[in-house]
Amino acid sequence: MDDSPKPTSLQRIRRALLGAPIPTSKAHNERLSPFLGLPVFSSDSLSSVAYATEAILGVLILGSAGYLGTQVWISVAIVLLIVIIAFSYQQTIHAYPSGGGSYIVASENLGETAGLFAGAALLIDYVLTVSVSIAAGVLAITALYPFLLSHLVLLSLFCICLVAYANLRGVRESGAIFAFPTYGFVVSIIIMIAFGAYRAMTTHGTHQIVDPTPWNGKEHNHAFIFLVLRSFAAGCTALTGIEAVSNGVQAFKAPESLNAAKVLRWMAFLLSVLFLGISLLAMKIPHLSLLPNDDKSYTTVAYQVAVYAFGSSKSWMVYIVQLFTALILILAANTAFADFPRLTSLIARDGYLPRYLSRQGDKLVFHNGILVLAAASGVLVVIFKGQLDLLLPLYAIGVFTAFTLSQIGMVVHWNKLREPGWRKSIVINGVGAVLCAVVLLIIAYTKFTDGAWVVLVLLPIIYGVFKLIKARYKSMSSQLELSSEPTPDVTEHKVLLLVPRVHRGIVAALKYAKTLQGDCQAVHITINERSLPELQRNWEQISQGVELVVLPSPYRSLIEPMLAYVDSLRSDNPGLVITVVVPEAVSTKWYQRLLTDNVALQLKTALASRKNVVVANVRYFLN
Repeated sequence: MDDSPKPTSLQRIRRALLGAPIPTSKAHNERLSPFLGLPVFSSDSLSSVAYATEAILGVLILGSAGYLGTQVWISVAIVLLIVIIAFSYQQTIHAYPSGGGSYIVASENLGETAGLFAGAALLIDYVLTVSVSIAAGVLAITALYPFLLSHLVLLSLFCICLVAYANLRGVRESGAIFAFPTYGFVVSIIIMIAFGAYRAMTTHGTHQIVDPTPWNGKEHNHAFIFLVLRSFAAGCTALTGIEAVSNGVQAFKAPESLNAAKVLRWMAFLLSVLFLGISLLAMKIPHLSLLPNDDKSYTTVAYQVAVYAFGSSKSWMVYIVQLFTALILILAANTAFADFPRLTSLIARDGYLPRYLSRQGDKLVFHNGILVLAAASGVLVVIFKGQLDLLLPLYAIGVFTAFTLSQIGMVVHWNKLREPGWRKSIVINGVGAVLCAVVLLIIAYTKFTDGAWVVLVLLPIIYGVFKLIKARYKSMSSQLELSSEPTPDVTEHKVLLLVPRVHRGIVAALKYAKTLQGDCQAVHITINERSLPELQRNWEQISQGVELVVLPSPYRSLIEPMLAYVDSLRSDNPGLVITVVVPEAVSTKWYQRLLTDNVALQLKTALASRKNVVVANVRYFLN
C-alpha cells in the first residue's frame, strides 16, 4: 500500500501547468548547450534588428530626406560598437566564470555604490526589454492584421503572460521552446538579405520618401550633428542584451565559460550581419514610408524591406519573415526573463532586495523574480498603452549605465591582478569603457526630454530602496544576535483552549493542551446564551478538571473578547507566556473547506503583534 501523501488539488493543477518538480541532484541536466543557449540569451539582441534601423531613420527624417544617407554610416558605427563591447564582455566571462554581470563586477571592483547603481540600471533595462520587445512584436503582428491595432494592450499583456509561463516551466524547457522561432528568424532574415542584395544589384530605381515630416528651420551644422547623435542613440537599442550571456554563465553546460563565450561570439556576429544587412537594404527601397506608428496604414521598415526583397507584399516569404519577426520580438522578452531573476537573486542574497527573490522554485528557476518581472513590465505596458514609440526613448539608458560601470570595473580588476596578458585586457576593457561612457552621455543628452529623464530619476530612487532594505535586514540581524546577556526567564505559562462547541475534535485538542506545561483553561465565547447551559454540561463530562471560562460577546465577535482576555492576563503578569490552542476542522476536498470558518488564521493575524503569545491549531480531519 502506498503511504505517500496525495497531492492537493492546487498541487495537481500546478503540476499539470508547470510539469513535475526537478530535484537538485538533476540540476546539471537543466544546463544549456550553446545551441539552446543562443535563443535563451540572444533573442533580445537579435530581435532588435527588426526595429533598430527604423529607430535611426525615424530620427533622421525629422531633419530632411537628404539626411537619410547618413543612416548607413551610423549603422556601421553601431556594428563596430557591437564588436568592441562583445570582445569586452568575453573578457568578463573568462574573468568571472561563476557569472560576471555588471552588478558583480562593479561591486567587487568599484564598491557597493557602483554595484548597486549597476544593478538598478539593469533591473530597469530588463523591465523595459520585456515591454519594448512585446510592444514591437505586437506591432509586427498588426502589420499583417491592422484591425488588431485597437487591442495593443491586451495582446501585449497576453504575450507577457505567455513568456512568463514558459520560463516558469524551467530553463531547459524555455530554451527548447524558443529555439525554433530564434533560428527561424535568423535564417529567414538571411534569406531576405540575400534576395534583397540580388535585387539591388540587378535593378535600378529612384529612392523616394513618402510623406516625410517637413524640416522646420534652417539646416545648421550643429542641428545636423545633434540629429546624427540622436539617431545614433536611437540605433543603440541594437546593443541591449549583449550583457545577458555574462550574467548567465552558470546556465551553460561545462566548460561554462567557454560555451558562454562561444554564444557571445555567435550573437555578435549574427547581430552585426542582420542589422547591417537590413540597414543597407532600407536605403534601396524606392518608396520608403516613415510615417508615425499611430497611422493605421503604416507598416514597419522591416516589413517594407521584406516586400522589397521578395518583390511583392503577397509573397509567402514576406509572411514567413513577418511571422518569425513577430515571434522573436515577443520571445525576445525571454532574455530578460532569463537574467532578471538571476540578478534579483544575487542582489537579494546580498541583502538589498527581499530574500524570497533569492529562492529557487521546484523547477530550478527563480520563480518569484519571474513573477515580479511579468507584473512590472505589464504595468509599464498599461501605462504607455503598448505604444512602441513611447517606450523606446526610455530604452538603453539603463543598459549603457551598466555597461560603463562593468567595463570600468574590469579595468580595475586587471590592474589589481596583473596576470599574464593583463595590459592587453586593460586596453580592450578600457576602450569598451570609454565608448560606453560616450554613448551613455549621447543617449542621456539626446533622449532626455523624450523620456530618458524618467530612468535617470528612477536610478537613485531604486538605489535608495536597496539601502533601506539592507538597513532593515541589518537591524533584524542585530536584534536576533546571540548576545552574552542572559535571556529573561519565562515566569509562567498559561494554555487557553478555545471551545466553540463540545465534540470529538475538542477532546483531541484538550489532550494536546494538557501535554503543555503550565496552567490550562478552556475558553468559551458566548454568542448564543441559550446554548450555554448545554455546553457547560457537556464540558463537565470531558473536562478532566480543566476550568471553563465563559467570555460574553455583546457584539457577536469571536476575536475581540479573546484579545481582551489575553491582554488582561498579560497586563497582570508581564512575564506570562500564553499558548492559545484552537481546534481546526480540515476537509479533504477544497470545496468542502468553503463551509468551515478558519478561526485559527483569524486569531493568528489578530494576535501577531502581541509578544509572548503563541497560537497553535490542532487539526481534526473530516472524510
